[in-house]
Amino acid sequence: MGIIAWIILGLIAGFIASKIVNNSGQGIVMDIVLGIVGALVGGFLVSIVGGAGITGFNIWSILVAIFGAVVVLWIYHAVAGRRTVG
Repeated sequence: MGIIAWIILGLIAGFIASKIVNNSGQGIVMDIVLGIVGALVGGFLVSIVGGAGITGFNIWSILVAIFGAVVVLWIYHAVAGRRTVG
């Protein structure tokens, strides 16, 4: 996949994941970064269980990236929430 496809995939996945986790977008740049990191994390996690990770710019790859971005956001909120409590 080219860099433009990664950016578009990252924007879509990051925006949807941030809407799922906390009902608001993170901003265009953070949504792109979140989506790209989510694609890497999601691809890694899906490949561990035997599935195909990111296979190009298609629906499966977007779903994998959304899954990974939700995991990244969940971990981020768990760590950030733990910091502010103590």
